[in-house]
Formats: sequence, structure tokens, C-alpha cells
Amino acid sequence: MRELRQSQRRFCAIVIGLVFLLSGIFKLMDPVGTRLIVEGYYRFFHVAFLQPTALVFGLLLSLAEALTGAALVAGVYRKAAAWSACILLLIFTLVTFLLWITGSKMECGCFGEAIHLTPFQSLLKNGVLLLLWVGSFLPLRDLQDARRGKYVCFWAVAASLLVFSVWSLRNIPLVDFTPFNLSARLAVSEDVDPGGADYDEVIAFIYEKNGHQGTFTLDNLPDSTWTFVREELLVKEDNIQESGYPSLPISDASGASLDSLAAAPLVMVVSAYQPDRLSENDWEAASDLLRAASERGFQPLLLVASGTYQLPPTRDFFPIYQSDYKTLISLNRSNGGAVYLNEGNLIQKWSRHQYPDAGDLDWIVGSDATETMITASTGGRLTFQAFLLYTFALLIIL
Repeated sequence: MRELRQSQRRFCAIVIGLVFLLSGIFKLMDPVGTRLIVEGYYRFFHVAFLQPTALVFGLLLSLAEALTGAALVAGVYRKAAAWSACILLLIFTLVTFLLWITGSKMECGCFGEAIHLTPFQSLLKNGVLLLLWVGSFLPLRDLQDARRGKYVCFWAVAASLLVFSVWSLRNIPLVDFTPFNLSARLAVSEDVDPGGADYDEVIAFIYEKNGHQGTFTLDNLPDSTWTFVREELLVKEDNIQESGYPSLPISDASGASLDSLAAAPLVMVVSAYQPDRLSENDWEAASDLLRAASERGFQPLLLVASGTYQLPPTRDFFPIYQSDYKTLISLNRSNGGAVYLNEGNLIQKWSRHQYPDAGDLDWIVGSDATETMITASTGGRLTFQAFLLYTFALLIIL
């Protein structure tokens, strides 16, 4: 009976730990998105003067969540992990309760952009986790110590989470949950009804194996034994809804709308939502990329957030166009990052630290846009899935 009780308590602790771990990892993967969430809370509590601390605070809190979750799953430092989880849950519950009773339209941001929860849904989630906490850790004196090997696994995961956090600061998220994710179609695409309503459409990919063809979606692609044939647009005719295609507004210095520039067959966009924070070297690198892309037939677009900025001389730059801050920070999380568009379809992204070189551009021009998009998208997803598998294997299996 005692062993059954201990097993039940461990199960509850693992469930809490997995929620904390995933919540922390999703936010660590997208530091810019996490900063935006924290800034939203700062504004809600009328402490906007703290906004310069939003990035550091958000990352530290996310790392605390992930480490607490890792400790709970591994079963190490059980009293410390139990108290950490309790304190975090009480704080999160209080905050979401305040959001709920004030009728705030803010999302809780518990899982970053990956999972969207209303304040009430988040409040219910936290209530369930608190009940699981009571069933898992009370009384605290009955907690058993884990074997030594688990402590090694925990610290290996802790080191990996720290490396993952640092890597994410210099790169775009491995998996993009914004409306401008890979394979997204812009509203300017010629196939989208500009009136704002359209059929519910899904991009499907046709693959062939042993003479048989199969239809797959981006989230359910086949293994390498299948051969890509073509892509198709599946239309659900009975489900007409408001168009969910993201819009990329583009205007020149006079305010004239030039959104159609993004619908060209080959478009290379360098976007800067905070152009005043880019260094001279950053601007030179952007100029080099746009020049190299232009020489290979791309439509070069340099987009900056609307506003008054002290930009460097444009002697070597292409015309500077404007868009809004919110759109550009969703288009590419990297300030000064690059995006490859093809006929209004978003194909690939790079951070400003990893611009494609001349050889990469040549390969892109000579490759099918759909295959390029699939390669870029699946590469990030597989890397993220491998990281999660590695983390869970260390904490649970070993």
C-alpha cells in the first residue's frame, strides 16, 4: 500500500514537472516573444518603467520554471523543487486571477506562442496543478531521495537548458508559432481574396513511394524513402471563414502602400523593428546580403519599423521601406533578420547572425521553393524534437 501511494505521488510530481519543463522550454526558445509577454504584464501592473529588464527577467523566470520542472521529473532535490513549484504556482495563480477579475484580454503567455490560454483557462490549469501538488508533496517529510544517477542526469539537462537559452538569444526560434511561420501565405498573395474572406485552405504535399502517391501536410511529412512530387492547395468548400492570412504592410517615405512588392517570385526581406539598435557592421552585412540577392534576381526589400530613427547613410543601401513594429517583430524575431518570400509564401528565415552566403543564395535560386521551405521547416522541428527527446530520456528513462 505504501509503495502504491509513493507511485501515485511520483506520478503527480512528474505531471507537474512536465508542465513546468515544457512551459519553460517554449519560452526559452523564443526570448523575444517572452520579452513581449513580460512587457505586457509590466503595463498591466503599471510598472512600464521596468521594461528594460523584461528580457532578463523573462529568461530567468523561464529558466527557473524549466529547472523546477526538470527536478520534479527527475525526482531530485525534492523539497527544494516542491517549494519552488508551490511558490511559482501561487504567483501564477494570483496573477491570472487578477487578469480574470479585471476582464483583461491578455493571454497568460504560460507557454509562449505555442499554446494560447485565456486568463480563465490558465486559472483552471493552475488550480489543477495546485491540487496535484497537494497530492504529490504533502506531507513533505515523506519525500524519498532519488538515486545518485538522477542527479547527474538533472545537471546534464540543466547545462543543456543553459546552452539552449544562450543559443536562442542569437538565433530565431527552432519552431515558429507566430502567424508568419514557414509555409504561411501573405494576404497579398494573388490567390487570397482581398475582401477579407476566403475558403479554408490547407497546403498539401504529394509524395510517391513504390508507385503509390500519398498526401501529407507540413506537420505530418513522410520519411526520406518517399519522393516529393508536387504541392496542392486543398480547399474545404463548406467552411468559409474570415481570412487568417497575415498581412505585411509596406509603404514608402510618402506613405504610399506598396504591399504588392512582397508578392514577387523571389523576394529577400531584411527587417529591423528596432533599426536604431543595429550597429554599423549589422547594416553593412544587411547591405551585402541585399546586394548579393539582387544580383541573383531577388527583389530586395529593407523594411524598418515606422518612426523617426537615426539611420546610417544610405550610400550603399537599397530604398528603405516602412512597416509597423508589431508586424516586423512577428515576421522575424531577429532584429535585422532576413526572410525569403516566393509569390507571397514565406519560405525561409535567418537571424542577422546567420545570413545566407552567395552559395546559399545560388542554391535557393536553383531549388524548388516548396522543397526549400520543407527542408527549413522540418530541420528546425526535428532539432527541437531531438532536444525534447534527449531531455525526457535523461530525466525519465535513465
